[in-house]
Amino acid sequence: VQLQASGGGLVQAGASLRLACAVSGIIVSTNAMRWYRQAPGKQRELVAGLSSGGRTNYADSVEGRFTMSRDNAKNTVYLQMNSLKTEDTAVYYCNVISSLRQIWGQGTLVTVSS
Repeated sequence: VQLQASGGGLVQAGASLRLACAVSGIIVSTNAMRWYRQAPGKQRELVAGLSSGGRTNYADSVEGRFTMSRDNAKNTVYLQMNSLKTEDTAVYYCNVISSLRQIWGQGTLVTVSS
């Protein structure tokens, strides 16, 4: 199983970014997928989750601004991030639990400037 995250970058506060996580080795539509982030000096935290049934959940800090989705044909999950804030600056990781193992992508850096 491999997860390849992309789409990070440097943006100003209030801007939008869309992260993508291309997945190989499993089918995203039959697995619960998650996005985590880790800011400098902080622990990794769960940002969003998407169940195999299509249900989403979000951290309180991003609720209403971030949207997680998937494209079954591309076997890819996305994180649409709107109204970005400086506190959203972090490395973002996609994640899945497969065969009882946590699988992590390599991370993509999002930097939000004021």
